Amino acid sequence: MSVSWNRQDNIALIWIDNPPVNATSHAVREGLVTALAQANADAAIEAIIIACKGKTFVAGADVKEFGKPPRPPFLNDLVQLIEDSAKPLVAAIHGTALGGGLEIALAAHGRIASLDAQLGLPEVKLGIIPGAGGTQRLPRLIGMSEAIDMVASGKRISAQKALDLGLVDRISENDLITDALTFAKVLAQTEPRRTGHVPVRDFDKAAVEAQIVAIERKARGQISPGEAARAVYNAGNLPIVEGLKFEREKFLELVSSEQALALRHVFAAERLAAKLPDLDGVTPRHVQNVGIAGAGLMGAGIAVAFADAGYAIVIVERDKQSMDLGAKRIEAIYDRLVKSGRINEAAKEERLSRIGFHFDRSAFAQCDLVLEAVFDDLDVKQELFASLSSIVRPDTILATNTSYLNPDSIASVIPDPGRFIGLHFFSPANIMRLVEVVRTKNIAPDVLAAGLAVTKRLGKLGIVSGVCEGFIGNRLFTAYRQQCDFMLEDGALPHEIDAAVEAYGFPMGPYAVTDLAGLDISWARRKRDAGKRDPALRYVAIADRLCEAGRFGQKTGKGYYAYDGGKRSIDPAVTTLIEAVSQEKNIARRSFEQGEIMAKIIDTLVAEGDRIIAEGIALRASDIDLVLINGYGYPAWRGGPMFQSGRS
Repeated sequence: MSVSWNRQDNIALIWIDNPPVNATSHAVREGLVTALAQANADAAIEAIIIACKGKTFVAGADVKEFGKPPRPPFLNDLVQLIEDSAKPLVAAIHGTALGGGLEIALAAHGRIASLDAQLGLPEVKLGIIPGAGGTQRLPRLIGMSEAIDMVASGKRISAQKALDLGLVDRISENDLITDALTFAKVLAQTEPRRTGHVPVRDFDKAAVEAQIVAIERKARGQISPGEAARAVYNAGNLPIVEGLKFEREKFLELVSSEQALALRHVFAAERLAAKLPDLDGVTPRHVQNVGIAGAGLMGAGIAVAFADAGYAIVIVERDKQSMDLGAKRIEAIYDRLVKSGRINEAAKEERLSRIGFHFDRSAFAQCDLVLEAVFDDLDVKQELFASLSSIVRPDTILATNTSYLNPDSIASVIPDPGRFIGLHFFSPANIMRLVEVVRTKNIAPDVLAAGLAVTKRLGKLGIVSGVCEGFIGNRLFTAYRQQCDFMLEDGALPHEIDAAVEAYGFPMGPYAVTDLAGLDISWARRKRDAGKRDPALRYVAIADRLCEAGRFGQKTGKGYYAYDGGKRSIDPAVTTLIEAVSQEKNIARRSFEQGEIMAKIIDTLVAEGDRIIAEGIALRASDIDLVLINGYGYPAWRGGPMFQSGRS
C-alpha cells in the first residue's frame, strides 16, 4: 500500500511509502484522503502525523503522470483537507519536501524537519507555478519578499534556513518520529493553527513590485517566474479563497503551455542522459581521493567543485610559486562565496581543509582519480600522463580536461588506456553545470560509469560524448559562431546579432561572450591549425583582423565592442573593418531581421546536431539540447533546437 496508518500514544501516524521519492501519485492522494478521514473519525486519536518511509519526504509530483489528465482526488483538494483537519496535524519532514510535498507540509498545523532536510517549490523550473496553495500559504509563514524569492527561483533551502524563516517550527536532531510525536502531543493541547488563516505580515509594496520586475527581467522570456511571483503577491492583496482560485487557474493555464512542454522535455532528457544501455549492471570504480594537475583558472574551479562535494583533493603544480598562486586562487573563490553569503567562514575553512597542495607528482600516488587541467598542448599532456603511469596505482582513473585535443592521442602513452577518460568541465568549473564525459576508444565500462557517478556527485550534469574535435559542445559552438560570422560578412553587425540572440533568451550574444573570454585564445588556435584548413571552405577573417589590431576584448578595452570604463558600446571602427572584409570578397552587404538571424542559427545547430548523432558522438538528440542549455546559455524554456525541430 502507498499509504497506511497506525496508532502510537493516541497519535495517528500516517505513512506514505511510494518509492523512490514518495511522489504524490493518484494512489498516494487517494490513500491520504482515506487515512485522514479515518484518523479524524477515531475518537481516541488526539493528533495526526504525516511522515514518509525511505530516504525522503514527498519530493514532488509523479513523473509518470506528466502529460496525463489528472484524476481526483486532486492535490489542491487533498491539501485543503489537511489544513481543515479537525485534529492537529504535524508534517515530519526528512530528505526533501519539494513541490506538492512542501504544499502538503505547508497545510499542516506544525512542521518538524530533520537537520539534513531541504525544502522548495521548484515548479517554475517546469514552466508552471505551484498549484496546491504554495503561493498563498508560504508568504503567510515566511513573509512576502522571501516567499517571492523562493517560489520564483525554485530554489531549495536548508532545514536551518527554514527554521530561521518560520517555515518549519522545530528541527529534530535525534529521531524524527520520536520528536514529531512529542511535538504532536504539544499541539494536541491547542486549537490547530491553520496556515491559510494566518495574516501576511506587512511588507513594502513598492519594493516587492520592483522585486517582481527584476525577476521578470532576469527570466529572459520565461513566463513562469514572473507568474509565480505575482501569484505570491496576491496573498498580500486578496482573501485566500480568491488567491487560491487565481493560483489554480494560472497553474492549469501554464501546465499545457509550450514553455511547460519544453521544460518537461528538458527534465525528462536529464533523467535519460546518464542511462547508457551498455552500463546496465556495471559498478563504477570507487573514487574518493582526487588528484588535480594544475591550479590555473580551470584547475582551481575544478578543485572547488570537488571540495564542495566532499572529496579529498591533492593538487600538484609544477613549482612552489605556481603552487602558492593556485592556493591563493582557490581561496579567492571561497572568499567570494563567503562575501556573497552563499557559505560561511566555517564552511570555507572546512572545504579548504580537504585540499592539499604540492609541487611533486608523487603526491598523486594514492589517488583514485587524477584529472589534468594543464596547458592544452598534446606534448605537455602526454608527458604528464606518461609520468603519472609510473606513479599512481594500476586501478587509478586518469582523466583529461582537454577542450579540443584528441583524448585517444593523449592516452596513447598510457600502458592501460582502458582507465583513461575525458572529463571536460566548462568554465568557471565550480559554477557551470555541464561536464562532457568523453568515452575514449579503449575505455573500461567501470571507468565510464565512474565518470558519470563523479559528475552526479558533483551536482553536475554529465553528458556522454564520443571523441571528435570539440566534442559535442565546442563543435556545436563552432558551427554556431561560423554561421554568425557568415552573417557578419554578409551584412549584419555584431550588436545586431547579439541583440537577436539575447532577445531569444540567451544571457549574452556570441560577440559579447567572445569579448568577455578574450579573442586571443581562439586566435592562437586558428593560427596553429591554419595549415589544416580546407581552402575550399568559406573562412571569415574578421576575428583575425581584430586580433591583428590588438583588439582582444574586455581585457584590452576593445574587441567587437569598445569598453570605456568597462561599459560596452558600439565601435564604428569595427563596422568599418567588417565592411572592408566584405568588400575584399565582393560581398554585397544586406540587412538581417532578428527572426532571420535566429532561424539561421537554429538551422545550423540542428544540422550540426544531426551530424553529431549520425557519427555516434552523441547518443540522443536530447543530449544535444542539454549541452546547449547547460553549457552555452540556450534558453531552457524553449527546450533546445532539436526539441524545437521535432527531433527529440
